[in-house]
Amino acid sequence: MAVLALDIGATKFVAAVSDTPPVLRKVRRAQVPATGVWDACCALLRQVAGGEEVSAVGIAACGPVDSRAGTAAPLNIPEWRTGFPLVSAVRDLFPAADIHFAIDGAALALAEWRIGGLRGIDSGLAMTVSSGIGGGIISDGRVLFGRTGNAGHVGHIVVPGWEVPCACGGVGCVEAVAGGMSSVRWARERGWPGTTGAELAAAAHTGDGIAVAALARAGTALGRAICSAAATLDIDRVVIGGGFAEAGPPLWDPMRETVATHARLAFIRDLDVRRSTIAEGATLVGAALLAAGSEECDPY
Repeated sequence: MAVLALDIGATKFVAAVSDTPPVLRKVRRAQVPATGVWDACCALLRQVAGGEEVSAVGIAACGPVDSRAGTAAPLNIPEWRTGFPLVSAVRDLFPAADIHFAIDGAALALAEWRIGGLRGIDSGLAMTVSSGIGGGIISDGRVLFGRTGNAGHVGHIVVPGWEVPCACGGVGCVEAVAGGMSSVRWARERGWPGTTGAELAAAAHTGDGIAVAALARAGTALGRAICSAAATLDIDRVVIGGGFAEAGPPLWDPMRETVATHARLAFIRDLDVRRSTIAEGATLVGAALLAAGSEECDPY
C-alpha cells in the first residue's frame, strides 16, 4: 500500500511516495499545462503510484481553496479559476484512499513546525517568497485554517505605498509588489534585460542599479507585510523559504530594516525573522505529513 504526496503549484506539479515523512521517494515533477491540467496531474499521480494500491493521498494546492468543498481555484491556473473538484477527482482515481487536502501554505507551515524553522514554536508564520507569495500559520500549537481553509494567504496583505494591480483583482497586495515575477516585471519596465528572479538577484549582487532597486522595493514591501501579520497574529517567529527568498542581502537587508522600523509594539519588537532550514520541497513534505494524518492539521 502506497501513501502519496502531491504539491500543486502555480507552474508545476510535484508528487512522491511517502513511506515515513519527511522521507520521500519516487519524486516526480511536471509542468502545469495551459489546458488539460487535471489530465497532466492524473498522469503524474499514476506514474508515481506505479500500479501500487494507494491507501492515502496528501494534497497541498496553491489557492484559493475551499477545504469544505474540496475544490482548488488557483489564481495562476486559469482552467481551474472557477474551482476544480480536486478531492473528488483524486478519490475517483484512487477509490480506496483516504484523502487529506489543504492549501499549500498550511502544508508548508506543518512541515516547518515539524522539522524546520518553526520547530518548538507555538505561534509562528511560515512564508514562501517565490514567483508569488504565500504562507501558513501555527497558532497555539496547531495549523490555523480559517473558515474556508485559506488562512495564511499572506500574499494578499495590502502594503502601503504601492497601488499595483494584483491578479486577485485587488490593488497593492504584497505579492503584486514583492513576488519574483512582479519584481522582474518592474525591473524590465525600467530597462533591465533579464527574465527571471534568479537573474535579477544575481544582477543585484553585481551592483546593477535597477536590480538593486527592485530587490530593495520587494524587501521593503515584505517587511511591511510581515509586521502587519505579526501584529495581527501575535507570533514569535517568521520563517521564509522559496526561490526568490534566496536573493540574499539585497532582499533581506531592506526587509529586516523595515521590520525593525515598524515592529515597535512590545509584543512584536523582538520578532524573529529567519530563513527556512528545509532545503527544498517543504510543501511536498507537508503534503506527506497531511497524508500520514495529524491531529494538529487535518482540515478535510
